[in-house]
Amino acid sequence: MSVDKSLRGASSLRRHRNVLTRAERIETLKDLGRWEDDSSPLGLPKVENRKAKLAKKEKVVKTDESTDATDKPKE
Repeated sequence: MSVDKSLRGASSLRRHRNVLTRAERIETLKDLGRWEDDSSPLGLPKVENRKAKLAKKEKVVKTDESTDATDKPKE
C-alpha cells in the first residue's frame, strides 16, 4: 500500500511554488535592492520566481592509452 501524500517527509513536500508569500516577496525585493524600509507592504510589485534548471553532467569517457598500444596486433 502506498503512503498518503500528507504523511510523507517534509523534504519530499518541498517543491517549486509560483506564488510567494508577502514576506518572501519583501525578502526578494530587498535582495534586488528595490525595497526601502519605509515602503508600504501593501501593493507590492510583482516578483519573478523562476525555478533554476540544473545542468546535466557530461559523461566522462575513460581512455587508457597504454592498453590501446598493447591491444593492437603485431604483424
